[in-house]
Amino acid sequence: MKILITGGAGYIASHTNVELLKEDYELVLVDNFSNSVYESVERVEKLTGKQVSFYEADLRDPEAIEKVFEAEKDIFAVIHFAALKAVGESVEKPLEYYENNITGSLNLYKAMRKNGVQNFVFSSSATVYGDPEQIPVKEDAPVHATNPYGHTKAMMEQILLDAAKAHSWNVVILRYFNPVGAHDSGLIGEDPEYPNNLLPFVSQVAAGIREKVVVFGNDWSTPDGTGVRDYIHVVDLAKAHVKAIVKIKNNRGSFIYNIGTGRGYSVLEMIRAFSKACGHDVPYVIGPRRPGDVAEVLADPSKANNELGWKAELGLDEMVNSAWKWQKLNPKGYKN
Repeated sequence: MKILITGGAGYIASHTNVELLKEDYELVLVDNFSNSVYESVERVEKLTGKQVSFYEADLRDPEAIEKVFEAEKDIFAVIHFAALKAVGESVEKPLEYYENNITGSLNLYKAMRKNGVQNFVFSSSATVYGDPEQIPVKEDAPVHATNPYGHTKAMMEQILLDAAKAHSWNVVILRYFNPVGAHDSGLIGEDPEYPNNLLPFVSQVAAGIREKVVVFGNDWSTPDGTGVRDYIHVVDLAKAHVKAIVKIKNNRGSFIYNIGTGRGYSVLEMIRAFSKACGHDVPYVIGPRRPGDVAEVLADPSKANNELGWKAELGLDEMVNSAWKWQKLNPKGYKN
């Protein structure tokens, strides 16, 4: 069974590729390398002993994506990872985010419709909830994104759901909370040019690549004043995509699931856990709040547990230990 994966060389995609290949799916990867490198694809093939098909293409180019669909017949489903994804950057560059994320998705949806592909798994985000009214957050909570990145995800969801209704598509939307960690082999992990997420930044500070972690605010309404998030191991997240493919093989319709643990950790708790993993203190300073941030976001993952048969299995120790192993083995990321 053939799966087309956009953003196929990226962080979450790489781990998902491993899990799908384990289950003998045939993969077609598309990426423009705006924030990824081909080395990740080669390492996935090394890990699994299986080959993938790869196309370098930008979803903003409708002709490029159409050529992929023309070359690859019998695509069962699309998993759509490709998007710009940094909250702070989206506040500074909203037009770039809307162009990349919305235009790219529209081109992909149109190519699906033209080529008769009816199954879709969408990589969404808990940022669509904004500053939630109730915690933990359920899937029927209001969508109140507070930054352009979150707005693009919410728009991409709505356009997809409208298209699914019109064209009888089967859709699973996965709203991720905070993916962290790396594969336990140390071969694949998160490799940002400049870290926008907490754990890769902490990793680079622990390794001496950067001087200190900046904690964005310590006056939030949380137990220690720093932001609280529901962190999920990227391997657990990857396995949710395998479950999503099984869901749309066996069920028609559109489904939305939170993918998180239901357990929150503050920024300072994460820094302390990483200090334990690396064996020394990770220096940090308190800075101002970051535009678009909120105090606390936690998932209620019970719907995914019950309907997908998926549950997070890896805890905080596995998250930080795997991230540190990746950092130690790959001090320059995939550039090694």
